Amino acid sequence: MPETKPKHTRHKPALALVLSILYAGLGQLYNRRWGKGLTLILFMTAFIIVFADFIGLGLWGITTLGTLEGVDHSIMLLIQGLISIFILVAFLVFYVVNIVDAYKEAIRIQDGHRSFTIRESFRSTYDKSFPYLLLSIPMVLMSFIVILPLIFMVLLAFTDYHLYNAPPANLLDWVGFDNFIALFTVDIWQNTFFSVLSWTVVWTLVATTLQVSLGLFLAVLVNDKRVKYKRLIRTVLILPWAVPAFVTILIFSAMFNDGFGAINRDLLIPLFGLEIPWQSDPFWTRTALIMIQTWLGFPFVFALFTGVLQSVSKDWYEAADVDGASRFSKFTKITLPHILYATAPLLIMQYAMNFNNFNIIYLFNEGGPAIRGQNAGGSDILISWVYSLTFQNQNYNMAAVISLIIGLIVCSVAFWQFRQTRSYKEEGKVF
Repeated sequence: MPETKPKHTRHKPALALVLSILYAGLGQLYNRRWGKGLTLILFMTAFIIVFADFIGLGLWGITTLGTLEGVDHSIMLLIQGLISIFILVAFLVFYVVNIVDAYKEAIRIQDGHRSFTIRESFRSTYDKSFPYLLLSIPMVLMSFIVILPLIFMVLLAFTDYHLYNAPPANLLDWVGFDNFIALFTVDIWQNTFFSVLSWTVVWTLVATTLQVSLGLFLAVLVNDKRVKYKRLIRTVLILPWAVPAFVTILIFSAMFNDGFGAINRDLLIPLFGLEIPWQSDPFWTRTALIMIQTWLGFPFVFALFTGVLQSVSKDWYEAADVDGASRFSKFTKITLPHILYATAPLLIMQYAMNFNNFNIIYLFNEGGPAIRGQNAGGSDILISWVYSLTFQNQNYNMAAVISLIIGLIVCSVAFWQFRQTRSYKEEGKVF
């Protein structure tokens, strides 16, 4: 018969649990983990002394956004409130870990196991928790660099923060969904939003599809076995990608200038007698932007597809030749499915990037030209309109509302598109 360890029936895990809930460290003291218990008590006491007032003021501030004009700064109170919530969440995690640790240790003692020594406790903690300790550092940085600003932006969408109601001269108020309602009901906001949203969708679909199509066409063409000097051709076609995008956009902006641009002055007027208002007419501005983005985007797609085409087995094409398949059939049944399967997530990223492609819109014409009855330019997409509302009009609440909508659109569409791809549905299966 195996020898069993005597149980300490007098040691109560429930009591250790209650003591840990009452004050961090008491449960560990009950378990005779003196070092850990005293450390947790000191930590708990220091936390209360240092952060009690800060958290109290932060929670009051995020609830009220201040009560005295010229004294309380609503934005600072909002930020302090968010930081207070983050600190409270971290403290609650620590508190739960303290309770669970005391309860499990009490069960071990009740089952007849001896308590760990301080050295054994440190060794056990190191073995089990060291990866989490290292991960905690980037997680803390991520919380304050990414998550905190993101939540701050979301909360601004529910305030009345704009140029004529800015702290500390004025206090902000929570307005609920009034900003969202205004975006869809007030004429100027409604007209502008749907106009900009429509152009953003058209811009994303047309510009991205053109750059992908051109990159695919050139990659298939250059990959043809009858084409010579492939390396030279590939190098030349990738050159537009090597030049910084903002330099190319500024050059194209000068070339498409209505007055002195080379496109009108040296090409269209001498040859065709045409003078197109590239930067003063919304239609032609949008056309120019689509052409420029196609030029900027196709080299990456070309390089991507060229690499994928090298992995397509020649045996597939030889089998198709034996079956009498045409070039078009080989492209649609072999080449295209293989390319799309391997690159679908990256192609989805291209659409998402162009949806928020601020650089080309701003550098080409700063979102212009102006349109009567709207507070956005004729070539503004949602992200450039947000920039204008934020830095030119100081309409922070509406900019936050639109930013929130942008995030929801991009995340929803990208997730849906990825769920529809064969790379998600049929991993490892290519027909």
